[in-house]
Amino acid sequence: MSLALLLATELRVDVEAGLQVFGLSAPGPYVAEIESLGVTHVPLPALTRAWDPAGDARAVRELWSVLRHLDLDVLHTHTPKAGVLGRVLGRLAGVPVVVDTCHGLWIRGDDGWAKRAAVIGLEAVASQFAHAELYQNGDDRRALRWFVPSRRTRVVGNGVDLGRFLFDEAGRQRVRKELGVGPGELLVGGVGRRVAEKGVAELAVAARALAGSARFAWVGPPEWGTGPVGDTEGLELMGERRDMAAVYSALDVFALPSYREGFSRSAMEAAACERPMVLTDIRGCREIGRHERELLLVPPHDPEALTDAVARLLGDPDLRSRLAGAARRRATEAFDQRTVARASLAAYAEVAADRGLSGWPAP
Repeated sequence: MSLALLLATELRVDVEAGLQVFGLSAPGPYVAEIESLGVTHVPLPALTRAWDPAGDARAVRELWSVLRHLDLDVLHTHTPKAGVLGRVLGRLAGVPVVVDTCHGLWIRGDDGWAKRAAVIGLEAVASQFAHAELYQNGDDRRALRWFVPSRRTRVVGNGVDLGRFLFDEAGRQRVRKELGVGPGELLVGGVGRRVAEKGVAELAVAARALAGSARFAWVGPPEWGTGPVGDTEGLELMGERRDMAAVYSALDVFALPSYREGFSRSAMEAAACERPMVLTDIRGCREIGRHERELLLVPPHDPEALTDAVARLLGDPDLRSRLAGAARRRATEAFDQRTVARASLAAYAEVAADRGLSGWPAP
């Protein structure tokens, strides 16, 4: 899913650049979509998202075998577990260029010192095996500044497919008709994995408080093994959708009361689809835009503040229109995933040049 939904544009740019590209991940329903990009998918059944000692031992064996046989020039790792295992094994396997993109450290502002030390310690160790570290936000780079020399790091931001994520009036009408949203009704929605850290329960509190003012929905699948989400009464749970530009367009307000984000993809997509937004004031959401300029920010774990911000947008069509237009302009200027992909290509070339590797184009 990560390869298909998060990295498709980057993979496409790599293929367009003339690279032979392999996608290493657990198999699943997205394999055909990945391979339609011109990417060869290599299945690693044990390399799942969840941390599990027995499964991770199998993942190590699978990944080591693949790395020993593919004869790669570059290994670029993404996601927390793949990033840790891939950096270490890639370097030990002799891959000439090992690069990692940090999509967000798995810590929140309210996490205790033990978890923070464990996450940062693990990342600090794994980063010693990479030739370059790319960060989607500056906060994560600063968190690891004592462990990773600045010459090996850069902040590259994040992006989405701006050709796909556009306001879609026909899609808006289709999705709203499907949901039974009337012409005069307002629709508020959040998008993401249906897990507690996305703030699903907080949005449900706002939905119950504002019942009668708008309909409220959450779009995204539940995730196995993540624990209870909380009380979702008041939310219409839509599950996973693939027509996301139409879904965003159907919303009158996009709300993401998340506790932790590396650099919120759903918020970037909503901005590109010209939606007014309420996000939490955390790293990974602050990068999306400025309070009162492109969006509204509220504290995490604060359903009352979330309710007030959503109510403000529902009651002020002019504010919704102003923030929506500003969000689209921000997306056009800052959230083009092809720019991020080109930064990855430049990082490969720069590492190769620093290491004196022949046959590489100049960065």
